[in-house]
Amino acid sequence: MKKIISTATKVAAVALAASTFSFAGPGLADGAAKFVGNITTNGQVRSDFTSLWNQITAENECKWASIEGTRGRYNWSGCDAAYNWAKNNGGHFKFHALVWGSQYPNWLNGLSAADTKTAITNWMDAVKQHYPELEMIDVVNEAIKSGGSYHSGYGKNNNIIAALGGDNGNYEFVVTAFKMARERWPNAILIYNDYNTVQWQKNEGIDLIQKLKKAGAPVDAYGLQAHDMQVSGGQAGGQGGGGSCLNINTLKSAIEEIWNKTQMPMFISEYDIASNDDNDQKNCYSQQISYFMENEHIAGITLWGYIYGSTWTSGGNSGIIRNGQDRPAMTWLKDYLSKNKGVNTTGLPTGEITPVEPEPQTPFKGEALAVPGKIEVEDFDIPGKGKNEDGTSNASYADDGENHGDSDYRKDTGADLYKKATGIALGYNNTGDWYEYTINVAEAGEYTAVASVATEGTGAFTLSLDGKALADFEVTGTSYDEFTDVSKKVTLPAGKHILRMEVTQEYFDIDYINFVKGDAGEPQFVQQNVKFDNNSRQDYHVFDQNGVHMGVLTAYGFDAAKEILQTSSAVKSSGVYYLRSRTTGQMQSVRVTR
Repeated sequence: MKKIISTATKVAAVALAASTFSFAGPGLADGAAKFVGNITTNGQVRSDFTSLWNQITAENECKWASIEGTRGRYNWSGCDAAYNWAKNNGGHFKFHALVWGSQYPNWLNGLSAADTKTAITNWMDAVKQHYPELEMIDVVNEAIKSGGSYHSGYGKNNNIIAALGGDNGNYEFVVTAFKMARERWPNAILIYNDYNTVQWQKNEGIDLIQKLKKAGAPVDAYGLQAHDMQVSGGQAGGQGGGGSCLNINTLKSAIEEIWNKTQMPMFISEYDIASNDDNDQKNCYSQQISYFMENEHIAGITLWGYIYGSTWTSGGNSGIIRNGQDRPAMTWLKDYLSKNKGVNTTGLPTGEITPVEPEPQTPFKGEALAVPGKIEVEDFDIPGKGKNEDGTSNASYADDGENHGDSDYRKDTGADLYKKATGIALGYNNTGDWYEYTINVAEAGEYTAVASVATEGTGAFTLSLDGKALADFEVTGTSYDEFTDVSKKVTLPAGKHILRMEVTQEYFDIDYINFVKGDAGEPQFVQQNVKFDNNSRQDYHVFDQNGVHMGVLTAYGFDAAKEILQTSSAVKSSGVYYLRSRTTGQMQSVRVTR
């Protein structure tokens, strides 16, 4: 149950790990607020590693194919080398990776879904037995779906997706993997890791993280591989590219957007600058690494190789030591880290546990909404920060993060608000979306909650108060232009409370909820004063069946819009798509066959 708490309430626990650790240790970043680590070189931990880095990731040696090339037979030697370096030198170790659509054992190909699930379970159990205490784990690697394909080979010759619960557009198989990892490592920092997440598929990455959180996956941090830190970087497969440095303002804007929309601490997990031009490489390092070190939402930095000729980029040109000599980027890095220790990271252990003052959600208009009275659903609370003593979040709403609406009202939130003849309505309500309101009930007693809703089909939502169910509402209708009242009787205690409206069946629009003392009488029907003219040109938002906004097309009426969609080469896949009029908010479906 979420309580309204005083801002004086403090918690002394960090959000992610029960066991905290200090980033003090070996390497250039000794005593810094966050680690600066690197990877093994050609499968080995070099003799100079300890003098340079305080975190290690095995480039390949901890991947499933490297350890269990033959089913049931495990070779831990390469992974042990990295793990033991951290254990013996006071550094930090990240296991990379449990589940990935690449570099899994060849024998996994062709297995049934059931046998694949057994294989994955046995693999995780074996890792747990060999490494019972892990600090950080890349649980799932490269699973973003874009253009009908995943970032790595999930589902190609393997049944990884089916084995872990499938994917109905919400990355259920990724959720399952995280839950399996948490069962085995209750204190580890569990990370989702992917590429192209800053330049090219930032929105897809945000969407994945939001869906994992909404589904209750125990994901603690988001790993940005950061192979796309140059203007031509981040090509297919995550391959680092070239060219000048990504504009620093573009980078800053992207990182802040990711944080604002996910509230998820980030790791820079595979940073490299692929360039033979020493000055270009140094410029990127000096702009980007300093920003990462000084951004409170970045938890740590791992460089993806440091020896020229021995990294994965073309000719190994991302290396910052060449022929035994420091390249200018390395010279800069040594100087910077000797003078700068960075900024402590929000939500991750940094060596000291600093009391965190959570900020509660607050009423949008400055004071609690009065009951009895009308609650405009677009006036949900402003979200707070942090977590309370009982572990509850101070978030005030949850949706898919993409604003599909046509209203500028609260456009910074991502809520789908539409202009209607009656005012502003909350639309495009997906199952699982929720919004909260601080209300002040003048007098305890029986009330009637009357909601003004519209749909083209059916929908449903629930109301709860301080975490306790109040009433379930069913929504039926034939048009998004015709609002009707649905009502339920509820019992409300006096005083301030948190009211939650949660969508239990998509889709419908909702304008307001009016609380009336006693009985409100018969439901009312509202016909919006909007004329729909098939002879007028209108814009239509296009969504796929997962709710992903594909763009806007212009047509003379729904029939013409459907025909355009059915014949457009921009639509690559068969399936059901949705058209929504920008003018009226009306939505219709269309089946496309390819």
